Amino acid sequence: MPRVIRFLSMVVAGLLYISTAAAQALLPAPQAMTAGVGGVTLTAATGVALPPGDRGTRNAAARLNDLLAKTGGPSLTPKAAGKIRFERLPGLPAEGYRLVTSATGATITASDDAGLFYGAVSLWQLAKAGANGMFVPAVTIEDAPRFRWRGLMLDSARHFQSPNYVRRLIDAMAANKLNTLHWHLVDDQGWRIEIRKYPRLTSVAGWRRPATAPGAPPLPRTGGFYTQRQIHEIVAYAAARNITIVPEIEMPGHALSAIRAYPRLGMGVPIPTGTESDWGVFPWLYNTDDSTFRFLEDVLDEVIGLFPSQYLHIGGDEAVKDQWKASPAIQAQMKSLGIATEDQLQSWFIQRIGRYLASHGRKLIGWDEILDGGITPGATVMSWRGIDGAVAAAKAGHDAILSPAPTLYLNHRQGVTAAEGTGRGELITLADVYRFDPAPSSLPAAQQRHILGVQGNVWTEHLRREEMVGAYAFPRAAAIAEIGWSPAATRDWSDFVRRLAPQMARLAALGITPSDALFRTVAMLFPEHGQARVTLSTQSALPLRYTTDGTAPGRASPLYAGALTLPTGTRLRAASILDDAVMPGAIDLRLTAPALRHRDDTELELCTQGIALRLADDAPAKEPRAAFLLDVANPCWIYQAAPMDGVRAIAIAVGQVPFNFQIGRDVDKIRFRPPATPAGEVEVRDGCAGPRVAVLPLAPAAQRAGITTLTAPLAALSGAHDLCITYTAKGVNPLWAISGVQLVTQ
Repeated sequence: MPRVIRFLSMVVAGLLYISTAAAQALLPAPQAMTAGVGGVTLTAATGVALPPGDRGTRNAAARLNDLLAKTGGPSLTPKAAGKIRFERLPGLPAEGYRLVTSATGATITASDDAGLFYGAVSLWQLAKAGANGMFVPAVTIEDAPRFRWRGLMLDSARHFQSPNYVRRLIDAMAANKLNTLHWHLVDDQGWRIEIRKYPRLTSVAGWRRPATAPGAPPLPRTGGFYTQRQIHEIVAYAAARNITIVPEIEMPGHALSAIRAYPRLGMGVPIPTGTESDWGVFPWLYNTDDSTFRFLEDVLDEVIGLFPSQYLHIGGDEAVKDQWKASPAIQAQMKSLGIATEDQLQSWFIQRIGRYLASHGRKLIGWDEILDGGITPGATVMSWRGIDGAVAAAKAGHDAILSPAPTLYLNHRQGVTAAEGTGRGELITLADVYRFDPAPSSLPAAQQRHILGVQGNVWTEHLRREEMVGAYAFPRAAAIAEIGWSPAATRDWSDFVRRLAPQMARLAALGITPSDALFRTVAMLFPEHGQARVTLSTQSALPLRYTTDGTAPGRASPLYAGALTLPTGTRLRAASILDDAVMPGAIDLRLTAPALRHRDDTELELCTQGIALRLADDAPAKEPRAAFLLDVANPCWIYQAAPMDGVRAIAIAVGQVPFNFQIGRDVDKIRFRPPATPAGEVEVRDGCAGPRVAVLPLAPAAQRAGITTLTAPLAALSGAHDLCITYTAKGVNPLWAISGVQLVTQ
């Protein structure tokens, strides 16, 4: 009997191990999964059996081969007796699948092509490299998505991404079972889609020269566009991975690029040179002439021919109506139409476009401003100003997609260190995204059916390089995939973190390197009684382990359990540990005396959060460039609890960026103290309302591009003080910004 008990215990332990290993492999989490015993090893001899003449199964098998090849797996050739089988079974849910693996192989069953593909994705995620091939544990999975719209928006209008990069992003989406790429192709800064009838849209409006601060050398022209052939290829590439591409052609606002190319489309208001390189909300709108509608219909005709999606996004957001209000012709037209307000005129505009799309068998989708002034019949609302737009749309019987700012706006920083790069200053962590509920409690159950799903948006105003786009999108897009796919009742943050680690490695193999902000160790350094006091933290809540002898931290290293006090000069290394694996984002610091009295831009506190951005320096022309965290509406920083004992001077590294922000009359609210010298001065105060303790003239920095370190004596202080740093200026352009602050003791 004891031997039987030991045997049963071994079997149970094995089942638990297999179940745990399988569960930790899948993202998004499946609806239901049961562990079996053993598993199958995939090798070049395994083979795949396909029903004859079934294009969907052939595509799923091809995609499985693609994924395995990119992660070190074997190539599976078609064989009548292949161990990997794809089968059809009517009645399974849309996009759903059944996956059964055992020692005899694996069977993927689905009623549609999407389900076959997603079964292949799950099989790929389960496969783990072994000594003789890729081992797949025995499991039975029954799975289907919670929502039918699981989207990611790529903004190619602000900064152009290459077709190859778009394909890599599509691969990353498919690996997370995201099924909609909302492709933002048109905005004030650029027109990215070839329209053959109107070539100036790309020859003129597809290019611009980035803004620079006054006196700085010009930067190279930037831009680009997708040819119709490239778009056909990308659409087909996405379709093979069960991703529908929904194009966005902005109207009536965000129209500057089209008006630059064809001024007759606008309101006749001159466009100052370089305006197309500004950021913000622009006042240039399309006019409402019949000829302008003919232009838009011509454009839509070509767009419809390129994208088979039933939806076409027309924007409809942030249309400042000042030019319409100032136009006698527009006001006369409103009177003749019986329209009382400019919001109602926008509704009339959108409804006219909606009827045109409907006559071509397409559905209009727009941002939630299309609710203002009366919603277009049959329109779908993408709710970005919180969830209220989706709730209002659903209650009115319209379909809606939840894409609220800031939580699902993936251009926001997701970490707090300088490694994060540029973007919106407000912190939106992976946990913030994962906690979002796509089924708002304010909506009665009967109207929940109008919520099609969720979408994250990657706006690229401040994401110039392709690798930045991928790092800002992922892994937060993986969290969006899970809340859009998996049952709400099974959502578990700690479990998600464990499953995310292998998924991030898979994404890197597909050509998208995710941000390591979740696992990144954040260190704060302070001098204390001649030694260094260090606090460590991480977003993941995984154990933090550290070393002080120069060796790399691992599972056996000391566990961080609170602030460390270490001798000055110590080399401190620390990392998050998951089981035996060292997570990305480890730190390696030398605790020197200067390091204890230094803060970079991300470690300083912004005095206000009006328009908080982390912006790139406008020099040098070639990367890399410094980045600065600042509030554009109030450039002011605080070095909190600055240790002032023995400090004799302060060194501040500064750079300048252009003020290229369309913020309307709010620009008049930005105030500076008057300068004492032509270039102005950086001022340091003991508290923002306290006395001035240092002045650093900006003249040396004004004479050169890039970063300049200014140094000045500092009034003698003792203890900890909040140092408030501002600058004097005659106007907003240029904006001065801080790269780092060093307190000098010698």
